[in-house]
Amino acid sequence: MSYSEAKALKALTEISDPLADIDIVAAGRLADLNFTDGVLQAVLQIPPPEVEKFFPIREAAQTALAALDGVDKAAVILSAHKSAPSIGGKPKRKGNPHQPRRPEGYQGDSQIGRIIAISSAKGGVGKSTLAVNLAAAMAKSGQKIGLLDADIHGPSVPMLLGLSGQMAKTTTQQERRLIMPLEAHGIKAMSIGFLTPDDGPIVWRGPMVQGAISRMLWDVDWGALDTLIIDMPPGTGDAQLGLAQDIKPAGAVIVSTPQDLALLDARKGVAMFRKVDIPVLGLIENMAVFTCPDCGNSHHIFGSGGAQREAEKMNIPYLGAAPLNMDIRLSSDAGIPVAISDNAVADIFTELAAKI
Repeated sequence: MSYSEAKALKALTEISDPLADIDIVAAGRLADLNFTDGVLQAVLQIPPPEVEKFFPIREAAQTALAALDGVDKAAVILSAHKSAPSIGGKPKRKGNPHQPRRPEGYQGDSQIGRIIAISSAKGGVGKSTLAVNLAAAMAKSGQKIGLLDADIHGPSVPMLLGLSGQMAKTTTQQERRLIMPLEAHGIKAMSIGFLTPDDGPIVWRGPMVQGAISRMLWDVDWGALDTLIIDMPPGTGDAQLGLAQDIKPAGAVIVSTPQDLALLDARKGVAMFRKVDIPVLGLIENMAVFTCPDCGNSHHIFGSGGAQREAEKMNIPYLGAAPLNMDIRLSSDAGIPVAISDNAVADIFTELAAKI
């Protein structure tokens, strides 16, 4: 017989949690469950001081999983490095079985007016740069703005805001320990880059990524915000779909370059948000035109007008275009969003932010 995730979960529910009068699944210990080529791996999230109590639990879980049909080898890993997503439990959840569970008590996002997702199904289209400059333009207009960097594997917001190397601190709100966002250019920001002390790669699977981002929403002391911008990770897989379902933004903005390959992925992004009933506020065409600083001639390096035509086909608003511009590149490298400047390029982001 073939492997069944339902049977694997059932097997784990037969194992009691040593710290609570419930099973390890209901207790939220299961951070990841992955089956590949006959190998079943489970990650159990545990509190660091109690690690010895979980050694027998690991052995019991490994034995139970190894006995399942279709499983050639089982490996159970104890992890104390992240807050655990909950699978199942009571009350029973529908939809994504790896859906993170909100903690009890004060919620860090309780005073956020609205959430807007900036998304691109394709990487390398300048989504993060646009997200930072849109947030800066909104803050410049007088709004209270937050920015959540949801790209766990490649966080770039710290560099774009000039906050590289800085680590977040904690505070207490209504008896809950919360993470304090860092602030720059009138923006409250949170990124996995503020929680990890080095430049090493973060190798997490989808459910762990989803749980970490949800925690950066709930467990961060955002305070009162008019708008929280979420710089979504690229792609339209389970992690992105799960995030859209869990966070449920008020709307999403799709970023694409004019080229056909990027627009093909943009269509996938629009379809993903429509699938989970999140309004698509419109499409922004990035790197639309390059103006040579020496001769003044304009060049449509990635094609011309493709994004506007595609927006009309998908029946979504075309919000406008941002150029491939030397000022944007230099300001991004310097950690100073060009949108806070007083020039023609900054005006572009002001107009885009107003439309959003």
